[in-house]
Amino acid sequence: MASQAFEDIVDDFEFIDDWEDRYRYVIELGKAMDDMDDALKVEANKVHGCASQVWLHITKSDDQFSFIGDSDAMIVKGLIAVLQKLYNGLAISDARGVNALEELGRLGLNDHLSAQRSNGLRSMIERITASVA
Repeated sequence: MASQAFEDIVDDFEFIDDWEDRYRYVIELGKAMDDMDDALKVEANKVHGCASQVWLHITKSDDQFSFIGDSDAMIVKGLIAVLQKLYNGLAISDARGVNALEELGRLGLNDHLSAQRSNGLRSMIERITASVA
């Protein structure tokens, strides 16, 4: 079950044929994210397994799941934004039911990310999945 915000990205991707334009779209999503406070960029929030620096700060309250994140790589920051659209605001029980790789597959990202970026994306998904387990 994906959020409506993620479904909007899926719809937008259907209208963007060129992968360079899709990358630009993902990067723009990252640029539009709220900045992550530097105080949250600590080892406990660092995602290992990514080629770039990545931090995810996860919060759960009133059965709602959300996270903020940041990266020193623009495309990765965009991928964080896509994951936020997929997960943020879901009930924790609904977040548990999200198959992120399958949902992201609807965007075709699996076929267009480098091996390092794909590994980093999986590491971010594993961190999120572990936090809602």
